[in-house]
Amino acid sequence: MLPTSTECYRALTARDPRFDGVFFTGVTSTGIFCRPVCPARTPREDRCRFFAHAAEASQAGFRPCLRCRPELAPGLSPLEASPRLVQRAMARIEQGVLEEESLEGLADALGTSSRHLRRAFLKELGVTPVEYAQTQRLLSAKRLLTETALPVSEVAFASGFRSIRRFNASFKERLRLDPTGLRRRAPGRERLEDDPRLPLELVLAFRPPLAWDELLGFLAARAIPGVEWVSEGRYLRTVRLGEVSGVIQVGPPRERTLPVSMSHALWPVVVPLLAKVRALFDLDARPDAIAQVLADDPHLGWRLGQAPGIRVPGAFDGFELAVRAILGQQVSVKGATTLAGRLVEAFGAPVQSAHPVLTRSFPPPRAIAQANPKELSKLGILPARAQTLVSLAREIDQGRLVLRPGVDAHATLAQLESLPGVGPWTSHYIGLRALRWLDAFPHGDLWLRRAIAPSARPGDAPSSRELLQASEAWRPFRAVAALLLWTFPNREETT
Repeated sequence: MLPTSTECYRALTARDPRFDGVFFTGVTSTGIFCRPVCPARTPREDRCRFFAHAAEASQAGFRPCLRCRPELAPGLSPLEASPRLVQRAMARIEQGVLEEESLEGLADALGTSSRHLRRAFLKELGVTPVEYAQTQRLLSAKRLLTETALPVSEVAFASGFRSIRRFNASFKERLRLDPTGLRRRAPGRERLEDDPRLPLELVLAFRPPLAWDELLGFLAARAIPGVEWVSEGRYLRTVRLGEVSGVIQVGPPRERTLPVSMSHALWPVVVPLLAKVRALFDLDARPDAIAQVLADDPHLGWRLGQAPGIRVPGAFDGFELAVRAILGQQVSVKGATTLAGRLVEAFGAPVQSAHPVLTRSFPPPRAIAQANPKELSKLGILPARAQTLVSLAREIDQGRLVLRPGVDAHATLAQLESLPGVGPWTSHYIGLRALRWLDAFPHGDLWLRRAIAPSARPGDAPSSRELLQASEAWRPFRAVAALLLWTFPNREETT
């Protein structure tokens, strides 16, 4: 998981953004740990210790740098966090699962014991799952203290602490920083405190390059009326998490960060909300690793050259994405978007918004699970597809099906395909976006087959089996390959 010490020091000396979040440097002479892109003077190599995770550096007694701010570093891509058990557990912890259930509950959901999960974390990361979660909470709190005017008490609760006393003690013990003192040193504090009810504005880091226009174009074509809106290089959407609702705005990117603005009412869910935004925009991607596999491929190399830094659009919510995928079966993107808008209008809850085009949140699984399929058919949804949506909603509402990063992709796709009306194309599309499975590949897709045909004539398109065989060369980034083929069907359309 961790590059060699020589490679780490070379990247640190060059301030190489490709390694941002891949490792952290603890400086023994200062007791501080930094990102590879830190603008501070590079320490001598013999004073550097390298760690794969911020939690490991914190556990070793180093405190986070106030200049490069390790809490902003992009995360590891799904391919780098091995073994798979640790990868899946990390994804769930970062989504805040340990705020809702015990370590035993997390282990049970992953099909293992808490003892085995603890041993796996210690072996791979050098910390326990609870220590990893604690570091994530503290770094999230540090970010909120630095970037927002939220009162310290609200920062504590938003970060997952249930006690102000425990928050203060942990912050001082683990980060060796005082929360109130850090707030006083925050840049722009005076401006924020003039009106603490202003929208919360934070930033998320990514490894450049970022093909923002292509990413936004993909989302714009599939934006759900009333819920999503793309305008002037920005993505906006309504949000409802539990009893909290509001609106977020993302972009456009600035250098290596993506700004996120959100309604002040969303502060209690800011941590899981940011995790959802990271997944939606695939901000943990490694463009350099993708280029190593795909850049020389005769089908994909020139496409990657058109959009270096292309990302696989994720999903803000797994159920929402799955519904959108089912509505898109054998209909145009525009037709599926129209149906999704009708579904939102009929079953979505109103959301207070300053944007007239953003009016409702996407309906939760329970709203569809309790609906009669005939009600959905009245919206123009085919009866068989309406039954599929109700079946899907019931599985998710009852907790039997989970669609989010960190689940076992193969088992989840099998569950999906056991539902009436869900085949391999739909399951792989959901895996590609909702599960962030980078090797998902809907090989039965006609557009993918035509995209690698020697000409634009449909009769020249390879079979699904031939496309599947060709995709072996694109592992483990077949999801990226699919996106490139969808985005650039042929050379003529890019000239």
